[in-house]
Amino acid sequence: MRIVAGRWRGRRIRPPADARVRPTADRVREAWMSIVNRHLVDARVLDLFAGSGALGLEALSRGAASADLVEVSAAGVRAIRDNAELLGAGDALTIHRADAMRFIDRLEPGAYDVAFADPPYGHGLSTAVANRWRAVPFARLIGIEHESKETLPDGDTRRYGTTSITFYHSESGVRESSVP
Repeated sequence: MRIVAGRWRGRRIRPPADARVRPTADRVREAWMSIVNRHLVDARVLDLFAGSGALGLEALSRGAASADLVEVSAAGVRAIRDNAELLGAGDALTIHRADAMRFIDRLEPGAYDVAFADPPYGHGLSTAVANRWRAVPFARLIGIEHESKETLPDGDTRRYGTTSITFYHSESGVRESSVP
């Protein structure tokens, strides 16, 4: 795995030593970041189900002001710490060892500028994150990765083979169906 663009472009990071982790492919992450790139400068970023921390670290590399990474597994937290240290992320990155769904249940509208969610497939978590965001838009822009065969509530869905990302955008509490 590598950082695709920004100040850490080309730097390699490592996934957690956990067979259950399914890192986002570089190609999908690159497309994802290209879509949200203009929203990242000075943004407060949330990376749910962070795994290796690749999405949050990529956002910091591209100019985000801060990133909160939420990961429940000890192996994931270790990988994030190691990757953050390797890149020199410093105080811009905060790791929360927590269940992502419980974490977002406590958030207020507009808590973050940009959010990424890459939950494990096959457990309905992508839909649960989308529904929680629709009830309380805790980020102005959120992208949720899911299996292409899973249908999320209305949003702007981009397909990359068997993987899809559905985006939701909110300005002043009004949800839009496409990413500006």
